[in-house]
Amino acid sequence: MTEEISDPKILVNRREFINLTWLASLGFIFVDVGGVIYFFSMPRFKDGEFGGTFTVGKTSDLPSVGSAPTSYPKGKFWLANTDEGVKAIYKVCTHLGCLYNWSDQESKFICPCHGSQFQNDGSYIQGPAPRDLDSFIIQAVDPDSGEIIAESPATGAPLRLPEGQDVIIKVDTGTKITGNPHN
Repeated sequence: MTEEISDPKILVNRREFINLTWLASLGFIFVDVGGVIYFFSMPRFKDGEFGGTFTVGKTSDLPSVGSAPTSYPKGKFWLANTDEGVKAIYKVCTHLGCLYNWSDQESKFICPCHGSQFQNDGSYIQGPAPRDLDSFIIQAVDPDSGEIIAESPATGAPLRLPEGQDVIIKVDTGTKITGNPHN
């Protein structure tokens, strides 16, 4: 007597097949949405774009001390060379977010919307603005080795450049330093 051994096959009925297909589709959707959210939330700033690092030039390219600040529209900052050092000032007024300009006649920053006024280092003079202008971190980089020689403090104070060296000046617009309140 010979017994026939057959492999038992797992049969899936139509309802189970539709449920499995539906669950697999949901899994693919969650993976796709999760990937999009992950890549959207990761910062991808390039050099020369706002939020990234800007190479301004060398020390010899800076305006003289006390002269009008230089505008960098792509970086949304002003570069001011003051007696205390170099400072990168954010181009947005601390009152209501208006874009202010430098007035050559009065030698100060003036917000055209509500009249806030600031010195060339971003310090508050008058107006409804609650604090000094915000600024960005500046780095002095050795042109030969690429090593950072000096960096502006996290308090927003100007960067004192090393004397006798022609270093490369870089501004990091990814880190905004909030100005000091004036009251």
